[in-house]
Amino acid sequence: MSTSRVDRPLGRGRGIPEATVARLPLYHRSLMGFADRGVATVSSEELAAAAGVNSAKLRKDLSHLGSYGTRGVGYDVDYLVYQVARELGLTQDWPVVIVGVGNLGHALANYGGFTSRGFRIAALVDSDPARTGELVNGLAVQSLGRLEEIIDEADVSIAVVATPASAAQEVCDRLVAAGVTSILNFAPVPLQVPSGVDVRKVDLASELQILAFHELRKQMSSLAALPQLAAHPARPGHPAHPALAPRSEATG
Repeated sequence: MSTSRVDRPLGRGRGIPEATVARLPLYHRSLMGFADRGVATVSSEELAAAAGVNSAKLRKDLSHLGSYGTRGVGYDVDYLVYQVARELGLTQDWPVVIVGVGNLGHALANYGGFTSRGFRIAALVDSDPARTGELVNGLAVQSLGRLEEIIDEADVSIAVVATPASAAQEVCDRLVAAGVTSILNFAPVPLQVPSGVDVRKVDLASELQILAFHELRKQMSSLAALPQLAAHPARPGHPAHPALAPRSEATG
């Protein structure tokens, strides 16, 4: 990729913490929401609430970009959108290849949010000959045998792996050998890559399991609270928990 295509982020030389980088997409999405509603300026409190972080953390994060806002006024929404987008590399067009066009690959190819965030699906690739030529959102699925040629022609540096687990590492190896340096992995298996290649793993099942863990803890906390309610009768004006209220016996 030629350096003339790159709109270089100003903050990269200062070294932005990874935790801040992870929150920048949240700020970008929230800012785009304000911009779509015609909001010209936004306070740190408003932006933090929209992004789901506290305002002190937001102000510190944005200071890494050289943006401090204006006291009493807040942040200029359009300019901050540009600052965050520039830092994330979204001010240029990133061609992306999706390898694996099953149900998940179809859904990703049909997602309309990539283009507005600086990404263009340049190619869809699958190993199944029956899928070759199939149109998905206007793109024809191409053979896995052309993978290296496709990457070279489209100047791809970012790829999405949406294959079964058994094929993921082999596909990853071919992507890296062809020059891909960033991979988003949806396959349920960790990928081994050399230094200089970034992999982000998206494991939907694991995320659901984490939510199930928290739900179980909430249920256990609720059950643990019941004996405490029984041991502390309700004060006047505060009726006891219905589950612990004694049943009234019918009188003859």
